[in-house]
Amino acid sequence: MPMLVAIAALILGLDLVTKILAVRHIEPGDPISVIGDVVTLTLVRNPGAAFSMATGMTWVLTLVAIAVVIGVIKIGRTLRSPWWALGLGLVLGGALGNLIDRIFRAPGPLQGHVVDFVSVGWWPVFNVADSAIVCGAILLVALTLFGFEPDGTRDAKAAGE
Repeated sequence: MPMLVAIAALILGLDLVTKILAVRHIEPGDPISVIGDVVTLTLVRNPGAAFSMATGMTWVLTLVAIAVVIGVIKIGRTLRSPWWALGLGLVLGGALGNLIDRIFRAPGPLQGHVVDFVSVGWWPVFNVADSAIVCGAILLVALTLFGFEPDGTRDAKAAGE
């Protein structure tokens, strides 16, 4: 659990700091070029989920994020695997980062818009929290597929043995 909490805290801190800097230094509609037109910093307020889906259901997304946080904390209390702690820490930190936006940013509690600011090619604009959630989820799926259990054991059947 300590590793999970440390990773989640690191991701949450990075997410909060980068969002504060993005809001302070990036003008909406005036992207900052990092690598030509391929990588830019573009300030977007996203009321929806990834890829701006479910934009009219911000309060539902807030409740889902709360459920994810509770679920990760519950699972985290029984962890024995550092890889699972890494994956769940990434997901928890990211979920908390976007949840804070949904609770404290305009237009109001449970309906706040998430600050996104990294634009890479044709990919939708995202933030540190989004990246952490995706990377954590990919790691957790890989661990599951290869038979690594949260308790540190390995399922021989899933591992192909």
